[in-house]
Amino acid sequence: MKEYRYECFSFLMLIGGILASHFELDCFLGKYDRLVWYIIAILPVGLPVLKEALESLREKDFANEFMLMSLATIGAFIIGEYPEGVAVMLFYAVGEKLQESAVDKARDNIRALLDMRPQTASVQREGKFQIVSPAEVQIGETIEVKVGERVPLDGTLQNESVLMNTAALTGESVPRLLKQSEEVLAGMIPSDCMIHLTVNRSADQSALSRVLAMVEEAAERKAPTEVFMRKIARIYTPVVMGVALLIMSLPFIYGILQPTFNYVFADWLYKALVFLVIACPCALVVSIPLGYFGGIGAASRRGILFKGGNYLDAITKIDTVVFDKTGTLTTGKFKLDKVIGIVPDVEIIQYIASAESQSTHPMAKAVVEYAKQENIPVLPVEFSKEMAGYGLETKINGQQVVVGNYRLLDKLHIAYPMELRSVPESLILCARDQQYIGCAVLVDELKEDAHQAIQDLKKQGIRQIEILSGDKDALVQSIARKLEVDKAYGDLLPGGKVEHLETLKREGRQVAFVGDGINDAPVLALSDVGVAMGALGSDIAIETADVVIQNDHPSQLATAIKIGKYTHRIVWQNITFAFVVKIVILILGTGGLATLWEAVFADSGVALLSICNAMRIGKLLK
Repeated sequence: MKEYRYECFSFLMLIGGILASHFELDCFLGKYDRLVWYIIAILPVGLPVLKEALESLREKDFANEFMLMSLATIGAFIIGEYPEGVAVMLFYAVGEKLQESAVDKARDNIRALLDMRPQTASVQREGKFQIVSPAEVQIGETIEVKVGERVPLDGTLQNESVLMNTAALTGESVPRLLKQSEEVLAGMIPSDCMIHLTVNRSADQSALSRVLAMVEEAAERKAPTEVFMRKIARIYTPVVMGVALLIMSLPFIYGILQPTFNYVFADWLYKALVFLVIACPCALVVSIPLGYFGGIGAASRRGILFKGGNYLDAITKIDTVVFDKTGTLTTGKFKLDKVIGIVPDVEIIQYIASAESQSTHPMAKAVVEYAKQENIPVLPVEFSKEMAGYGLETKINGQQVVVGNYRLLDKLHIAYPMELRSVPESLILCARDQQYIGCAVLVDELKEDAHQAIQDLKKQGIRQIEILSGDKDALVQSIARKLEVDKAYGDLLPGGKVEHLETLKREGRQVAFVGDGINDAPVLALSDVGVAMGALGSDIAIETADVVIQNDHPSQLATAIKIGKYTHRIVWQNITFAFVVKIVILILGTGGLATLWEAVFADSGVALLSICNAMRIGKLLK
């Protein structure tokens, strides 16, 4: 209650004045007694508003809510309607405080992230660990993080394995098992042992810093509804002030022309003030941006980062969702299932692992990891040429070695068993000196919630769901059947995905593309809403995607759509409610049936109710 002490004082003074007048107390009957009492009552809540109005005047901004409130209050005091004047300022001040409180609640999750940024890091220098500021740690240095402490910087894990609490970044309550050489992000907490990391990003480029920057910048990207209402407000406010002036002056002019008309200045000023307060756009100016900010806050608490209120609006219009396969619907962590070939398995693995030793592709990494586990030595690569969407052409031990999909072998006119095309699993084919020698068969499992993700999207009204992949069509169709997805396309090069999305957009569809944010930048940028999955460490995801789902759960997409719809619904509830109440009170005011009290409700009362409604977004999602 301490933050509302000034408002409480003004309210008690207002109630006291009304009661004193009602009971006709002697001490309240003097000519100036009431005026002094209500001036004291209004000062705590009115002075800040008057100060803002004067500053606006100095900046030549005459049309804003501060000016409207100030004019209404001063006018009420001029005609002796002191309680109404105090009420205008009091309820406006309470509304402003509630707005600040609502914004604070929406920012709670951001503050929590800010509080989670460690202020120190234990870095290894000169054979011992020193406590320094994270900003002082250089890329490549080793840091130490104890159990229960937050990781201060992004880095590569040196330990064999560790259980990490990732709730701060992903919202997941279950600890995640990370293995040696995997990336650990700032904000995570080691749960079972002390860890050592090799720092790979500076403090200002860490995943946690990026999340903070993204959420804070999101508030600056306005939704179309918000932008439209702000444009209207800039025109609407001066028009309202002009109409109020006409309400007061036109009857005066008419009285001059028509002597029989009895013009009473106080009566027409009062009507003008009623109109002025009723028509004030506070409810719209306050509640609409607060609604979008609440939506962004509710989403980020669930590990979903919208890069602006405009994308909260855009996601509600989506009618088609297109998924990338690897790393989005599947785990993206391949394992070698078997080797098929005409030379020894070890030889095939050795060639593929050698050629793919520098690749970051999940399939390549799986073969390299298998070779490492089986102690199969990697041969030096004398030459390597990557062909996007096909594979690699290399030179090893003086021999031409090509490694990739069957499209690569077709391109180089290398014969291979045609029955491999019907194998549903993923294959890495290998040829030496223009002769096919064998292939590695890899399997990639579906994510646990992949099927649930598809069902949840259908419940949200998304009827067209597709899968696009560069993997062989047989594998993609097999996954589509398991997930009950009607349309799936395999054997696509990066350009093929772009062409497919362009076709959908030409058909008039509103498309959301969901990818891993690493190799899907063109389609993420082309889609109406680009969604990056589990890609906090990816520069491309942060820069290209419109929405970032911080964990690897595709089912979060349906949650993102739900949040967008809730936000959209609440914003339009506020707009409709504000306009309906204002129109009704304006009609009553025109007939002389509405006083400043009703006007106060039409403005500040509606604003308060709209703020409370906007604050429901988080509760609706529980």
